[in-house]
Amino acid sequence: MPSRVDDQALAAAVGRHLGQPVTIEDLRRLSGGASRETWSFDAVTAGAARHALVLRRDPGPSVGLSDRSVEFALLDAAHQGGVATPRVWFLLEVDDGLGSGFVMERIDGETIPRRILRDDAYAAARPVLARQCGEQAARIHALDPARLPALPLQSAREQIALYRGYLDGFGEPHPAFELGLRWLAEHAPPDPPRPALVHGDFRNGNIVVGPDGIRAVLDWELAHLGDPVEDLGWLCVKSWRFGVTEQRVGGFGTVDDLLDAYRAAGGRDVDPAELRYWEAMGNLKWGVICEIQAFTHLEGTVRSVELATLGRRVAEMEWDLLELIGRPGDG
Repeated sequence: MPSRVDDQALAAAVGRHLGQPVTIEDLRRLSGGASRETWSFDAVTAGAARHALVLRRDPGPSVGLSDRSVEFALLDAAHQGGVATPRVWFLLEVDDGLGSGFVMERIDGETIPRRILRDDAYAAARPVLARQCGEQAARIHALDPARLPALPLQSAREQIALYRGYLDGFGEPHPAFELGLRWLAEHAPPDPPRPALVHGDFRNGNIVVGPDGIRAVLDWELAHLGDPVEDLGWLCVKSWRFGVTEQRVGGFGTVDDLLDAYRAAGGRDVDPAELRYWEAMGNLKWGVICEIQAFTHLEGTVRSVELATLGRRVAEMEWDLLELIGRPGDG
């Protein structure tokens, strides 16, 4: 996998979009993204105009072209629909020689959850983040699917079948996950009459936060159509609280704030039992994903200490899942 970007090729691509030559400054790869690269840079024109931009790509000339095109279209639709997202600029072309991806504006702020939850710079933001997440989620779910690119429909039962398949392929016993799958199947909600856009990875770590709160929602590559409560439940998964477990929403807020703001911004009423269901589904999914990542390392596909470490976290998700499905109420 390439580990650098040709700044001359990037300058040519941006210059073509602007209709004038540019130079590239402060090109650096941002942390995160094992399969997709994110590069920050400034494009400077001859007139000294400076554009703060980000290149998001799949390395290679053709890998993931469809995915990046879909993500580009989703970001564009979300931005026009009032969701806090970066404004997209243009898709890369094959002749650019930069792989498959796109360029978008750079939003200044913090994405590292432990800093968001602990640094003094975000002390004023933390009390409002749960409400802001509710508002952003409502705007995402209000987007008209007819105006979006083609997306898969993923109901609760379809996801149960998908992760059942993954689990069966491991060849390892996971009684907690087996029990969780049975509980999820028994309590599966009916399919929504009008499936909504689901971000798919709406959580602390995929939002850009400033001292004033949320500035952008990132990482739309898992978007699909389905039950909008899925996003709210995923946001509450204990792993995304990063140690601040008493704050159920992202480690920074309460469910009441989240759901009140969601409803006030146009989202539907959410029953606590629905939220609990999708939080349990999120724990199951994340646990199975961690298992997949571990096998990627163990089978030698990608040798990575990070992937091996994720495998050791499977027991955390098993514990969290058992706590959720064993709880008598909907709290």
